[in-house]
Order: sequence, then structure tokens, then C-alpha cells
Amino acid sequence: MRSSGRNSGSGSGGNSGGRSGGGGRSARNNTGTGRNSNPSPRVSGSGRDDQQEQRPRRPRPEERRYDVGADKPGGDGGPRKGRGAAARGGAKGGPKPAQNVSKGGRRVGAPSRPRELDAKIEQRNRDRYADKPEIKTPKTHPGAEQEGERLQKILARAGMGSRRACEELIEQARVEVNGEIVLEQGMRVDPQKDEIKVDGLTVATQSHLFFALNKPAGVVSTMGDPDGRQNLGDYVTNRETRLFHVGRLDTETEGIILLTNHGELAHRLTHPKYGVKKTYLAAVQGPLPRDLGKRLKDGIQLEDGYARADHFRVVENTGKNYLVEVTLHEGRKHIVRRMLAEAGFPVDRLVRTSFGPIPLGDQKSGWLRRLTNTEVGMLMREVGL
Repeated sequence: MRSSGRNSGSGSGGNSGGRSGGGGRSARNNTGTGRNSNPSPRVSGSGRDDQQEQRPRRPRPEERRYDVGADKPGGDGGPRKGRGAAARGGAKGGPKPAQNVSKGGRRVGAPSRPRELDAKIEQRNRDRYADKPEIKTPKTHPGAEQEGERLQKILARAGMGSRRACEELIEQARVEVNGEIVLEQGMRVDPQKDEIKVDGLTVATQSHLFFALNKPAGVVSTMGDPDGRQNLGDYVTNRETRLFHVGRLDTETEGIILLTNHGELAHRLTHPKYGVKKTYLAAVQGPLPRDLGKRLKDGIQLEDGYARADHFRVVENTGKNYLVEVTLHEGRKHIVRRMLAEAGFPVDRLVRTSFGPIPLGDQKSGWLRRLTNTEVGMLMREVGL
């Protein structure tokens, strides 16, 4: 009896245990199935899950509400009628903010006025100043309707430097217009009529060209030659503007000769009234008497009258070879050669080393260079321009 009871107990227990185990698994399966089918609120676990569930989901564009103000007191609660795309409930970006309103809600700028009010204000201002005389602002007033060009712009175009550098010239009181020193910036002048000077030297504001050529020996002092001889025009063939030479040099005489398209300047530089000096170096055979310089300064009688030198000196002496410098302001034909030949010393070689204030310097033979603004100013001052 005792053994059978243990067997039955163990057997029943085992069976019941087996059933209960199977039932437990089935219950868990049923429980899992039931949890999936009937969701229930999850018990609060970690803080991250709570934050994810509590964070509101951003509504989609089609779910957004554009009936702003429907929930305000006094509203009917229904959707407000919008305009355009906002009325269709799917406008991208939502309703546009009001004009002249910042993000903080404060108004920015002045409210728009109707056109009728603007017209009335304009008409009222016209009536107010209708009987008053018109006040014309001076030409130098900034912002006024002015003629001519700004002074610093003209100076910069004339090659006096950048505009900023030209403004500094004005600030330093180094610029004159028609004889008066300019102290204000932005003054307008007429380059065709007004006379502009920097440091007392006239500025060539117009489209004038000034060149210096070191003429070689054998070149004719003309801009063209019908016989086909080499002439001054051969050195300026690439110039669009027609140039003409200032004075002449003998065919065998070398040295500086000026070319320009400024007719008045060329005329004054060659006129005896202004007495522009020219300096020459002449190679002669000696020995030379000590009173040769005095004889040349006192005057040498030539076929067409007396010719006088302004200055004479011996530059170099090697044996019987002498190199002398002669300065004179006359421009008669072959005057230096004729003076020295009349004194008994024919010239072997003659070079003009300066024309007025413009020196030849180390300019190579046959080279053409453009005169600087300072040199042009000195030439104009020499003849009173």
C-alpha cells in the first residue's frame, strides 16, 4: 500500500507537474499573444523610455492647423477661412508672418500709407514752396548738379598718381586752379578751360602728347621725306595722333628734339620772344685761345647778323681734341656750327644735350621716350603757359 501510494503520488505529481509545466508554457504563450493583441500601458521603466513617450510627435504638414485664433475666447471654434495655399490646409511653411513685425512681436519700421495720403502730402509740399524763390547750390556743393569733373580724377588721369595720392596733394595745399589754392575735396573743374597747377607747374589735362627723341646723325628733321630719306616720322609711325617736331636739328647734328601735338607750346618754345635756351656739345680741334668764350659771348658777326652765346666752357681736352659746351637761346639755322667756324674752329661733331629744362641724359641714340608730368610742367612754365 505504501509503495503504491508513493508511485501514484509520484506519478500523479509528475503528471500534474508535467501538465502544469505545459500549462505554464501555454499560459505564457497565451499571455504573450494577449499582450500583442491588447496593448496595455507599460509600467514606467527607464527614464529614456519615459522621455521618448512623453515627447510630442511633430505633426505632419497635412495635420497642421491653420485656423489660428479659433480657440480664442469669442471665436466660433470653426476653421477660419484662409487665402491662397493656406486655405487648402497644406501650405509649406505655414502662414506667412505679418509685415514689419519682428520675431519678438514688435513692429519694425513705419506702417504703410495709402497712395492717396502720399499724393496729398506731396501736393501740400509743392503748394508750400511754390511762391518761394529757387535756391541754387554752388557748384562745389557735394551732391549738386555740377559741371566738369572732380579735380582728383583729372589729376589722376593726367598721371599725377592714384586718386588717393591726388587727394593728399589737395590736402597739402599743393594744387592751384586758375591761380587759387584748392583746399576742399571734390571740387569740379573744366579741363578744357581751367588752368590746373601742382607745385607751381601746369598739368597737361587734355589729350596732349609730349616726347623726346635722341636723333641720330643722318636723320632729316621732318615728319616725312619725299626723297625717302630717314626722318623723324620713322620713329613715330605707330602713333595714332599726328605729332610734329619742335624746332629743327641739322641732318648731321645729334641730340634731343621734342615731338608734340600741342601747337601753342611748340610755337612758344621756338619763338625768340621767350628765349628758350639750348645747350650743345661740340668737338673741335685746338689749341683754343683763352678769350674764345668772351668772343662768343660778345657776339660773332654772321651773314644774317650778330649771334651771341649765353654760356661757354671747355668740358674736356685731350691733346688737340677739345670738347666744348655752348648754350644759346637763338634758333637760327646752323648757328653753332657757323659761330665756331667763324671763330676759326670748325665743328667735327655736334650734339644737343638739352632743350630748355629737358636734358638728354643717358637716353640712347634713336630712342623715343615720353616726357613726365613734371617735365611738361617745366616746359609750360618756361614759356608762360
